[in-house]
Amino acid sequence: MSRNNASRGTRPLEAVLLLFFLFAVVLPLVGMFSRLADPEVREVFGTEAFATACTNSLAVAAVTTVISVLAALLMSWVLCRTAIRGKGVFAVLLTVPMLVPSLAHGMSLVYLLGSNGILTNLLHGSWSIYGFPGIVMGSFLYSFPPAFLMLYDVMRYEDATPYQAADVLGIPKSSQFARITLPFLRRPLISAVFATFALVITDYGVPLMVGGKVTTLPVLMYQNAVGLLDFDTGAAIGFVLLIPAVIDFLVDVLARDRANARYVSRGFDLKPSTARDALGYVAAVLVTVALLLPIATFCTVAFVTKYPLDLTPTLANVGRAFTMGTGSYWANSLFIAIVVSILGTILAYLVAYITARAGGVSARLLHLASVTTLAVPGIVLGLSFALAFKGSPIYGTFFILILVNLVHFIASPYLMAYNSLSKVNRNLEAVGQTMGVGRARIVLDVLVPATADTIAEMFSFFFVNCMVTISAVSFLSTTLDMPLALLVTDLDAQRLVECSAFVSVLILVTNVVEKVAVAALRRHRHASTPVLQ
Repeated sequence: MSRNNASRGTRPLEAVLLLFFLFAVVLPLVGMFSRLADPEVREVFGTEAFATACTNSLAVAAVTTVISVLAALLMSWVLCRTAIRGKGVFAVLLTVPMLVPSLAHGMSLVYLLGSNGILTNLLHGSWSIYGFPGIVMGSFLYSFPPAFLMLYDVMRYEDATPYQAADVLGIPKSSQFARITLPFLRRPLISAVFATFALVITDYGVPLMVGGKVTTLPVLMYQNAVGLLDFDTGAAIGFVLLIPAVIDFLVDVLARDRANARYVSRGFDLKPSTARDALGYVAAVLVTVALLLPIATFCTVAFVTKYPLDLTPTLANVGRAFTMGTGSYWANSLFIAIVVSILGTILAYLVAYITARAGGVSARLLHLASVTTLAVPGIVLGLSFALAFKGSPIYGTFFILILVNLVHFIASPYLMAYNSLSKVNRNLEAVGQTMGVGRARIVLDVLVPATADTIAEMFSFFFVNCMVTISAVSFLSTTLDMPLALLVTDLDAQRLVECSAFVSVLILVTNVVEKVAVAALRRHRHASTPVLQ
């Protein structure tokens, strides 16, 4: 069956999906950036506030990127090249910070290292967490897990054959790392650097909590667009924030195309080494503690009587938090996350089926539209939605929050499905047509079971990110449909720090429960699937 015949039956669906991306991505962005045609808007680029915020953002992003990527490289090496025990546990713990909003990372640093912080009081410290140091530390907590996953997922599939040949030739381990490991990781490292830089420079959660007098571009954009309703300034800053994200997208696409050709031919036979493994344990413990100590801090603050004056354990903060509306906002977040996870998984899977198996010009356009959403930061997408849909029936409703989250997070789940569906035998549709079996039956009875694990990962990705996101929804939510993550700053501003900490704990627990539930379902599925002899 030719490509043209294969794609003919999906053309109506392709047209609908292309219209969706045109409506939900292209038109809002074009509308926002069309404001740059106004000379008064372009004057924003010449203001002192913009220049200062731009310098601060570049400095913070550069320093944080170096620290996060080096730490991610170190931990990837420890988990892949040493014989320490508990590697699976460490790998999970290192990604826990992804389960809370960036606001919570900044808040936890205040509780831990602020002027009345727990560690500050214990050590009688006189340092200040606010400003550049605090933003870098909080941004590290926020950006390390993605950088670690990018390098770890590549390094653990590296072929051991070159290293075995190097051992035979007597090449020292340090030279092997410099001449084999680093060249192998060159493209993933470049991708991790650009991805981390783009992630940090577009985040406003951490700088908002610990920035003090140091204003970054996202904070300036947030203050003007949300606080002052100055959307022209927001559009100008949004254009600048789009630049590093677009560069990261281009680098990521090039690196992914080259990475797909790699295969493992032989795994590593790691023998115990006292010095190497001791170094591995020390590094793993130090990095894990650095990541989890702030999280443990807000988990502690959530259940004390009055931080920092009275640290007596209590559950009263739970009731106070729910009295302040935590329950309804939690329900909002759960509703948004579940709906986006279901609709997003279906949409991403349909698009991936067309692009991976049908082919054609429209399929290539769909692939481009899907992956390019990676290049749009949430804060930019949120402002573009606010400008495009303000005054429309969907503005201020759950529908627009669901739509913006779906568009914001669809790229990664789409790529998961695309990669999985590309590996399934491409002759299935031709065989089905010969036997009179329709596409829908092939998808539901063959492809969905074959890619069930990927579908579970897609659902989980949507859910977790919807629970922790603050960027896009901060421009679009109201007091009635506000997600739970945005309540962190509201309660903290009212000096209800214990309640604010409990909200962060509630988000963390919700995401952990979802992760455990999905993992349990996958284990049950594998256990109940008969093994062919």
